[in-house]
Amino acid sequence: MVSAAGPAGKPEGYDPYAFEPFAVTVDLAVCTVRDGGLHVLLIRRGEEPYKGEWALPGGFVLPRESAGQAARRELAEETGLPDDLVAGLHLEQLRTYSDPDRDPRMRVVSVAYTALVPDLPEPHGGGDAAHAQWLPFGAFGSLAFDHERIVADARDRIGAKLEYTCLATAFCPPEFTLGELQQVYETVWGTALDRPNFRRKVLATPGFVEPVAGAARLTGGRGKPAALYRAGVATALHPPLLRPEGRPS
Repeated sequence: MVSAAGPAGKPEGYDPYAFEPFAVTVDLAVCTVRDGGLHVLLIRRGEEPYKGEWALPGGFVLPRESAGQAARRELAEETGLPDDLVAGLHLEQLRTYSDPDRDPRMRVVSVAYTALVPDLPEPHGGGDAAHAQWLPFGAFGSLAFDHERIVADARDRIGAKLEYTCLATAFCPPEFTLGELQQVYETVWGTALDRPNFRRKVLATPGFVEPVAGAARLTGGRGKPAALYRAGVATALHPPLLRPEGRPS
């Protein structure tokens, strides 16, 4: 049986105004490793609410675009990162934030995305962002809206990504020591790792790293030069390289 439909294909008798309207936004927690620390891309808000405060890049989803399209548009507009770079980023949907009072303007539901990406350029403000900057975790104090919660969730997610993928090698030079690889893990996870145990796990994981024949590098200590490695052919880690506690912190 075919149900009756009104204009534009709406079911007969359906009233779209029977529900209180709300807006959908996107927020982006884009992270990188630089200067020996984990950094997140933040903007200084140029408009109320929270004018002048640090926040994640983001904004409202327009009527004829998807959340993913809005995320890339807002990231390019508010940070000045090149369009081709933004178009090529692998943005992973983090979660949806829907607490009723998370935005003082109206009911706003936000779809958050995260990414951990190497070699990103310096940003600059644009759109309704007065300024954009890479800031180290722990150096930016409070954030607008519920963005501190989003940033914390993003750090947990990218920490887990390092457990199951070979992403950490992207933050090392083309030829690196296992100590340099360990430093990436310690930076993202925020914890010290046992060197012999880390070395054993890395070398026992098929395809994670490959030795560079005959190459070594002095690392500043008194011992012999450290062997060099390059990224292997694997993209996923089997078995996973879990954090010391075995679960995201």
